[in-house]
Amino acid sequence: MIKILTVIGARPQFIKAGPVSAALAGLATEVVVNTDQHYDPEMSDVFFRELGLRPADYSLDVGSGSHGVQTGEMLKRLEPVMLEEKPDVVMVYGDTNSTLAGALTAAKLRLPIAHVEAGLRSFNRAMPEEVNRIVTDHLSSLLFTPAASSENQLRQEGITRGVHVTGDVMYDAVLHYAPLAAQASRYPQSLGLEPKRFYLCTVHRAENTDDPVKLRSIIEALSAVPLPVILPLHPRTRKKLNEITVPATRNVHILEPVGYLDMLQLLQSCATVITDSGGLQKEAYYLGVPCVTLRLETEWTETVDAGWNELVGCDEKLILAAVAAAQQPPQSRPKLYGDGQAAPRIARILTQYAADSADERRAAEALTL
Repeated sequence: MIKILTVIGARPQFIKAGPVSAALAGLATEVVVNTDQHYDPEMSDVFFRELGLRPADYSLDVGSGSHGVQTGEMLKRLEPVMLEEKPDVVMVYGDTNSTLAGALTAAKLRLPIAHVEAGLRSFNRAMPEEVNRIVTDHLSSLLFTPAASSENQLRQEGITRGVHVTGDVMYDAVLHYAPLAAQASRYPQSLGLEPKRFYLCTVHRAENTDDPVKLRSIIEALSAVPLPVILPLHPRTRKKLNEITVPATRNVHILEPVGYLDMLQLLQSCATVITDSGGLQKEAYYLGVPCVTLRLETEWTETVDAGWNELVGCDEKLILAAVAAAQQPPQSRPKLYGDGQAAPRIARILTQYAADSADERRAAEALTL
């Protein structure tokens, strides 16, 4: 049986890997490597439990650090794993440092790379994620894109081989887990709030949390919106928030990081989501929740074009205006990212490619004997 080595390390990757790993079961041997980029139990362990993911075969315990230190440690620790396991394909997800490190390590070892969520571009190379996804795409042999627009972007960059429009695996996950979340989560009732009578907010990007002016503007806007705000606080954001002076936030309910099921239930219950997360923009769209994005660009441009997502940056007035406008979302919500069957498509294409590659490799080795 062919062997797939999967590199994950951050919350969004745990969610994306769930449907694909399930689809690979019985078709391939999968070796899962967790870099522990998100090493906090509330950002990592809880997702493995809730999504029913088996424990990783390797945990690298990389933890936090600057981009260079973190990526370098991952490279150092991934190489012996790949040399030991000798996979037919290395699979990476999204745009994190774990994605980049997995792709670079595999490329240097001349192992084929499969990139799930390929072809996305924000066109802002000041974002580390943009650099990670560009490099990974140009190293990959298989590129699984969530939409035709991503395929077009790759074509413009000269990448045409191995590209497959599969749809978004996050959509697979939302369709599967949203009903479970509605049954299992205690939110928002445990906070004394009614569905559609509160806003959900997440803030975690360094460009927002590390700038006191931007972070203060966001908090001031949250303090002025007409409904209560639920704010599950990323550890980085909590640390930065303690370093600045902010107004009283009686309408803001600050929570510890929540698991995937709780976050899904909060999302499908809220009136509007206010976020700088890429994943939440899509999940909000899938669940028919208007989104106000605390960035000036997004890799999910289709959600903006459809009128369900507005880019506002960190300007308080723009945030408040967008939240007010979100009370009247568009009537239509076209299917932008597939039909919820991305994971089975990826598994079929991946296993066929790996089998063909293994046959070619064995034939080449036979010729040298």
